[in-house]
Amino acid sequence: MSFEEKKIKVLYIDDEINNLLAFQAMFRRKYKIFIASSAAEGINILKDENDINVIICDQRMPGTTGVEFFQVILKSFPSPVRILLTGYTDVQAIIDAVNKGEIFRYIKKPWDEHELQNAIQNAYEIYITRRQLRKKVTELERTNNELNHFVYSTSHDLRSPLASMMGILNLARMENSVTDPNNYLNMIETCVSKMDTFIQKIMEFYKSIRVDDEIAEVDFKEILSESIQVCKMQNPLVTFNVLVEQQVKFINDSFRISVIIDNLISNAVKYQKPSADLPEIKVFVKTDAYKALIELEDNGIGIVEEHLNNIFKMFFRSATHAYGAGIGLYIVKEALSRIGGDISVSSTYNVGTIFRIIIPNLARVEGELKAIGN
Repeated sequence: MSFEEKKIKVLYIDDEINNLLAFQAMFRRKYKIFIASSAAEGINILKDENDINVIICDQRMPGTTGVEFFQVILKSFPSPVRILLTGYTDVQAIIDAVNKGEIFRYIKKPWDEHELQNAIQNAYEIYITRRQLRKKVTELERTNNELNHFVYSTSHDLRSPLASMMGILNLARMENSVTDPNNYLNMIETCVSKMDTFIQKIMEFYKSIRVDDEIAEVDFKEILSESIQVCKMQNPLVTFNVLVEQQVKFINDSFRISVIIDNLISNAVKYQKPSADLPEIKVFVKTDAYKALIELEDNGIGIVEEHLNNIFKMFFRSATHAYGAGIGLYIVKEALSRIGGDISVSSTYNVGTIFRIIIPNLARVEGELKAIGN
């Protein structure tokens, strides 16, 4: 790369030709200078030169202001670092520049050579730092995607030999071909089932973070019915008390809401007290124009108080939930974060647990957008 190519590329926009020529004469040896006498001319230069490093723009120009120019180019040309020049003590313009145009700094006119040079150098250092950061973020995203895909593929492939093991165990029992006085077959089956459940949770987590948003109308009665039907197989003795008050149209991510409800109900069934006479799970859902409130209460083993702040962390298992995979509630938290929801929990050991969830209703937003369009 030649010395000329290594120079910092600076675009200076000012409607006063004398200022443009003075800037060009003063800094042409230090920087690669591009000058424009209007916002439109500046945009054309940005289109032709994709790697402009620093943009300096005068605030007071005919037809537009420096703040308005920075605001317009922010989306199409986010990389160049922006400096605003102003000959006035215009506090509102400075505030607007920071908030709307995201400027690096402003400099008063007439500008001082050393002050402006220092500002350009500092702006270029920020430009380089941001570029390096974007590169690192891209690399991390690619690595993370590859890792997620690898984990999903590996988990998927592991389920096949596990299913074969379960099949062999069942055949051994049916044919009475194995003498098992110490109950080893049941121990193996328990371990295989735990591993299969863990793998399913990993695959569920992958789908939750990778699947695109499925914004659609949500029928909570239908989702709860399907979830209860599946989860009740874990413990047919559990009684479900369900009340849904859905009087208004509710819109959000139906897939992730199903994931959230499935995991919470599955946990509530799984962590019932083994000796309970009347295991019960209460589910209450109420929607309005702004949100859905979901409360899920069980009379299970509960969670010790000192563990309540950690239950949403990946692979954390409370002492009362030692046989769980430690990923279900993490999936719930991540899914809620994705759809703008929130969750809280209260629990008393050996009495039960209550989860409360708030999910925003996007139907109101949809209606407002349609009103604007009309």
